[in-house]
Amino acid sequence: MMHSAQPPVPANEMERIIELSELDLDYSSLQNQFKELTTLAAKVAGTHISLINLIDSYTSWTIANHGLAVEQLPRQEVVCQYTLLEEEKLEIKDLSADDRFKDKGYVSGELGLRYYLGIPLKTAMGNHIGSLCVLDKETKPLSPEKIEMLKIIAGEIVNRLQTYKLIHTLQATMNEAVESKLRVAHDIRGPIGGIIGLAGIICEQGDKNTLATVLNFISIIHKSGNSILELANEILSTETARRNQASVEAHQFNQLTLKDKLEKLYTPQAVNKGINFVVTTHHETEVIPFPKNKLLQIIGNLISNSMKFTPTGGNVSVGLNVKSGSEVNMLHFTVQDTGIGMPADKVQSILEGEGVSTNGTQGEQGYGFGLALVKHLVDSLKGEMKITSQPSHGTIFEIFIPDKKANLNLERSTLSASLVLTS
Repeated sequence: MMHSAQPPVPANEMERIIELSELDLDYSSLQNQFKELTTLAAKVAGTHISLINLIDSYTSWTIANHGLAVEQLPRQEVVCQYTLLEEEKLEIKDLSADDRFKDKGYVSGELGLRYYLGIPLKTAMGNHIGSLCVLDKETKPLSPEKIEMLKIIAGEIVNRLQTYKLIHTLQATMNEAVESKLRVAHDIRGPIGGIIGLAGIICEQGDKNTLATVLNFISIIHKSGNSILELANEILSTETARRNQASVEAHQFNQLTLKDKLEKLYTPQAVNKGINFVVTTHHETEVIPFPKNKLLQIIGNLISNSMKFTPTGGNVSVGLNVKSGSEVNMLHFTVQDTGIGMPADKVQSILEGEGVSTNGTQGEQGYGFGLALVKHLVDSLKGEMKITSQPSHGTIFEIFIPDKKANLNLERSTLSASLVLTS
């Protein structure tokens, strides 16, 4: 189906999607946290359906729903994309009488929706990252009092999203700090205790110590001191061993957990367009954990872009890998498609962070900021983005992101100070 009308794009689109990406959300894991707010919104409005939609460059993600089991839709298909342009609300009393929506499946099909009211989810920065919407099969004009109550619920949604982000950041920081302190304290306690004990014996025996006994104690103390140095080196190298453990904390992915997440989020898009979608991991490093750090936003936007420009029957493949280093691991992700490809000048404009909007292979409407957002996010993580493409020969996106070992410098400086004090 071709779409002739141009999609609505907020004037602050780039700032809007950047702020959404900064929340670093997993769109598939929020239903339980927001379910009661969609239920409350439906009760207030007296409608059968209520949805919380967050809208990125390509997709409207339904993070919580009441009355309609939907998880995602292409951005160009949803009414909520128009709500982004409104300051207070968007109310449509009869969707079937509106040329923009009368042919949509949820209006003309069995669902037969007619009424829509959407409240933009407005952040403190003034950006609309999505919409709280209520829908019904019957026209239900709402009173100003009910609309005000829906605005309060929308405000609570934004507050909760930002609170969750803050909590996750604090948890990650606390986990790293506590883990570092415990590891250093545990591994150094033994040798230092031994040194203190031997020194105590020498003091207690006083003049009874023979020269040979004192020399023997000094030899043992010397060995214990050397063991501290050895432990220091061991502690500084434990990051590699720790990262090879299969366990992954809440603020981390490994290749296996990231693969599962990408398949859950983007297989529906692939099935909808008839594209073969595959995610592969590197066997030798697939359990090494690494920070989530907006990876879903980076890789997800690349996947959506590749699906947009790949025809039915084509392929989109994602490769995940981690190259382990002594101090820095290098995250290496590839997204490759068999789509229509790009000329060199378009590749260059993307690498320069410019938004370029083009319709997809089935007329999917372009918003022009998805790849610019990816470039922005990769740069913010001190990473690198490479693009290999030719018209009619598909595109390969490569992302390289350094993952510096947590607290390595802190541990080194702490240990150095301790060794100086005990030498």
